[in-house]
Amino acid sequence: RELSEMDAEDELDLAEMEKLKKSERACLEILKKYDFTEWELMEWTEQQAVFNFLYDSVKLTVVFGPPVDDEFFAAHPSRSIISLDFESFLDEEQAPPSSCLVQKLIFQFIKSRGSWQEKCPTLCYLPQALFDISLVVNRCKILGEELEFLQRWGAKFHLLETDIKDTEVKLLFSSSVAFAKFELTLALSHDYPSAVVPFRVQTHIGNIGEKEIAAVLSRVPAGHHYLQRIVISMHQNLLQGPR
Repeated sequence: RELSEMDAEDELDLAEMEKLKKSERACLEILKKYDFTEWELMEWTEQQAVFNFLYDSVKLTVVFGPPVDDEFFAAHPSRSIISLDFESFLDEEQAPPSSCLVQKLIFQFIKSRGSWQEKCPTLCYLPQALFDISLVVNRCKILGEELEFLQRWGAKFHLLETDIKDTEVKLLFSSSVAFAKFELTLALSHDYPSAVVPFRVQTHIGNIGEKEIAAVLSRVPAGHHYLQRIVISMHQNLLQGPR
């Protein structure tokens, strides 16, 4: 009886291990799918490490201090970090407005975190810092692609103009079928696309105003391609016929 109980326990252990392996495989697949490694290592010396983000338009310089006792990083004694400095290399006069907006949101996030050195006092904290920055860079990069898409294909959705000023995006919609022309201004932040976007409305022609637009926006959940989905929803719900 004791043997059969042990066999049953062994079988349970094996089943549990198999379950864990399956779970690990699933997690690795998710990590592969959502790989937010947006940085490129440009330099690593005894004194500092330099990382570039977003087509070399953002540079992070990490200055090292002395080794840290009893703490290891990649099998070497860990190092203290004296400073983390971010620099922008975007030529704002030459760059398209969408790139300038993306850059502003990335630096808005960097400033919002306060002292990076306090959050990243030693090398062991650096991977998490790189991941956090990569996540925001990735989201902002997709936002830039969305803006380029709307500027190119907006007419398909009765979007006459996409105007970018600072961190605001003004969308001018016009539809003769719906007898409507209005401006929707969205105030973007580095939380995009995970948070609902504040908006203003200015009606030029017709009776589509804040109430009608708020009703449509309330049905568009925040998330991937939020801006594109807002425009498509405006087109589908407000601009296809008389109201």
